Amino acid sequence: MTLTDIGAAQVMQAVEEFDRLGRRAFLERYGFGPSRTYRLVVDGRSYDSKAIVGAAHGHLPGQRPLKPSEFSGGLDHAVRLLTDLGFRVERSSAVEADADRLVERIAKLRVASTVGGPRLYQPITLLWAVGRALRGEPRMLSWEETATALRGLLGRHGLRGERPRPDYPVLALHRAGLWSLEGHTGEVPSAHGDAALHQWFSEQRPEGGLAAPVHALVAGSGQARVAVVGAIVERFFDGLDEVPLLEEVGLYEDSVADDPVHDGDAGPVDPVAAAAQYEKWCALVDRREARDGVRYRERTVRDPLRSGPARRAVLIRCGDRCENPECPGQPDDRTDRGLPLLEVDHVVELAAGGRDHPSQMVALCPNCHAVKTRGRSRDRLREILLEVALERHRRGPLPS
Repeated sequence: MTLTDIGAAQVMQAVEEFDRLGRRAFLERYGFGPSRTYRLVVDGRSYDSKAIVGAAHGHLPGQRPLKPSEFSGGLDHAVRLLTDLGFRVERSSAVEADADRLVERIAKLRVASTVGGPRLYQPITLLWAVGRALRGEPRMLSWEETATALRGLLGRHGLRGERPRPDYPVLALHRAGLWSLEGHTGEVPSAHGDAALHQWFSEQRPEGGLAAPVHALVAGSGQARVAVVGAIVERFFDGLDEVPLLEEVGLYEDSVADDPVHDGDAGPVDPVAAAAQYEKWCALVDRREARDGVRYRERTVRDPLRSGPARRAVLIRCGDRCENPECPGQPDDRTDRGLPLLEVDHVVELAAGGRDHPSQMVALCPNCHAVKTRGRSRDRLREILLEVALERHRRGPLPS
């Protein structure tokens, strides 16, 4: 087996197959995970570079696709092959790589188990801190403020029989490198024992909060925030109703996917970057829908960990323009951020069986949104918009 047998024709056959199947189905077919470091870019669209190379080998005469374990996707192997063939390969953003690493650390947290599942001390504490970061609140709090807030949350949302012990999760997360404790003397104790821990916190009264790099990541990146919250929910709340907790800590809103507002955010966007960002948001939506679609439909039709990323994807895709092909002209005015006056809408209402997915959502100017909602021609317009949403989803972002 050698990668050098693969030519540009085989790569393009794999790319076409990727487009035909969709990202998730393509990766599942060939047994690859998402590319975390390098991505192939073709005609403004982003592809998982290692998976493309593995599939391309199967398009050689008499050859089979390669498995992930049979070759490397790094600079000296798959990336070099693609660049030598004249293709463009880009490194994933530092934010995305950091988010992947943080998700991996959350998956490796050491948490005691009970008959009702894993203990919820640490995940509740993390979600509380992520919610504070989303609202722009200070990273560090006094121990008195932290303990008061966490006792209430742990008492209301912990598993039955769990005592609301804020000292335990804070020390466990500190040991895992996810929590900072400052203003104390001597070593921080391990998360064992009741009286000794109570005495240490009473005497030291440290300030605490998310570790600075973790806080910066979840405060500054909606994509990272959604990935982290989703990872916590997926690992610790399987079979449980996490919605009341997410509502209380401020993470059950579509804004969970939003980035903070900065001057100049509405400037021109590189089309290749927009296409890659659109794929990332859609991947988060697809993963959430694949995991929770049935269970959530039985309980509720709303899921901000899916609808927030879906809304962000649609706003990237529309290129700052109303997606109604019959739009008579959207307003020239813009928001305080300099963004176009557009509203993301579900073509098929969630209560009627619609999906929180970009393929069934559109960006509309206020006028077209009103027509779609209560105009006499709304039924005909909805049929048009459903076709538009699917076609735009397949095509990807428009240039802004």
